[in-house]
Amino acid sequence: MSDSFVLDEMTVKDTWRIFRMIAELVEGFDDMSRVGPAVSIFGTARCKPDDPEYELARVIAQKLSERGFAVITGGGPGVMEGGNKGAFESGGTSVGLNIQLPNEQAPNPYQNVSVDFRYFFIRKLMFVKYAVAFVILPGGFGSLDELFEAVTLIQTNRIKRFPMFLVGSKFWNPMIDWLRNSVQERGFITAEELDLLTVIDDPDELVEQIAWCEKEKCYLMPQGLLAHPKRQNNGGDHDDGNNDKQ
Repeated sequence: MSDSFVLDEMTVKDTWRIFRMIAELVEGFDDMSRVGPAVSIFGTARCKPDDPEYELARVIAQKLSERGFAVITGGGPGVMEGGNKGAFESGGTSVGLNIQLPNEQAPNPYQNVSVDFRYFFIRKLMFVKYAVAFVILPGGFGSLDELFEAVTLIQTNRIKRFPMFLVGSKFWNPMIDWLRNSVQERGFITAEELDLLTVIDDPDELVEQIAWCEKEKCYLMPQGLLAHPKRQNNGGDHDDGNNDKQ
C-alpha cells in the first residue's frame, strides 16, 4: 500500500496542483464532448469474465450500442470491462474513464475513447455531465459512492433528473427496503426521492426505458421516468415480470 496520499501531497504544492486539475478538466471536456448520448455503467471491478455480472454488463452495453448510445465505464476490469467489451464488439463508442490507483485498476482493452484521471472528483464529473442515464450493477464502495453522489445531485436540483437503474433485484432490493423502512420512515428522504432509483432485471426493458427517456426528454418532466407509459399503466410501479420494485 502506498505511503503517499493525494490529499497529503496537496498540502505541499497546492497552487501548482491546480494547473494539473485544470488540464484534466480541459482534456476530459474535449474528449467527451464528441461521444454523443451516453449511458454510464457502474459495478464491481472484482468479478471475472465468467461471472454473471460481467456478462450482464456486456449484454446491456451491446444493446445500448445497437440503439445508438455510447457506453461510459470506469475503464477497469470486472463490470467495467464487460460494459466496454459489449460496446466495443458491437461497433459502438466505448469510453473508459481510467483512474490512477496504486493497485487494482488497469485499463481494459475494449476502449476506443480512453481518458486518464488522477482525481476522482473530475472523473465523477465526466460520468454525470455526459450521461443520459446511470446503470449500476452490483458493486462495492465505489459503485455506491457514484450512485449516491448522483442521486444527491438530482435531489438537490444541481443536475437534470436522468434515470438511474439498479440492475439485479436480488442484490439491490434489500438496500431499497432499508432506504424505505429506515431512512424514508424517519423522514430523511421522501417517497418521491426514493422513486429516483429503479430496480430492474430485464436488459431489454432497461434499454427500452432509457431510449424512451432520451427521445421524450423525460428528465425535463416533473415525474421523470415515472412518466413512462408502462409506469402510468401500472399506477407508477414498475413491473416487468421479474419481481422488480422501486
